[in-house]
Amino acid sequence: QVQLVESGGGLVQAGGSLTLSCAASGSIFSIDDMRWSRQAPGKPRELVASINVGGGAEYADSVAGRFTISRTNDNLTTYLRMNRLKPDDTAVYYCHADLLGTTMTPLGPLAAEFEVWGQGTQVTVAS
Repeated sequence: QVQLVESGGGLVQAGGSLTLSCAASGSIFSIDDMRWSRQAPGKPRELVASINVGGGAEYADSVAGRFTISRTNDNLTTYLRMNRLKPDDTAVYYCHADLLGTTMTPLGPLAAEFEVWGQGTQVTVAS
C-alpha cells in the first residue's frame, strides 16, 4: 500500500525555523508533483508549495520567500523548510503527491495514477 508519512512538526517560536519531511513508501513506480498543503481551523485548506519532477517549485504568496520545498533524488522524500515562521503559519501540514503506483483490485494488482495524502503533522508557532 502506498503511504506518505509526514514528520518534523512541533512547537516553534515566531521567527524560528522548522523542516518538515514526507516519506513515500509502497509500490510506487513514479512520483510526479509533490506538494504541501496546510489546514488551520476556520480557514480554507491552502496549497503551500509544490515541486515537480524537474525540481521546479511554486509557492503560495503567503509563504513565498520563507518556505522552500525540495525532494530527494529518488523522489521518495520531500521536505519543506520553513523559515521566519509566523503565528499565522500554525496549521496541520499535509504532504500529498501525484504518483503512479500499484493498487489492489479483485483481479490483482493494477498500476494506476492517483493522489495520496499523508496523515498530517501539526506545526504551532507561538508569538
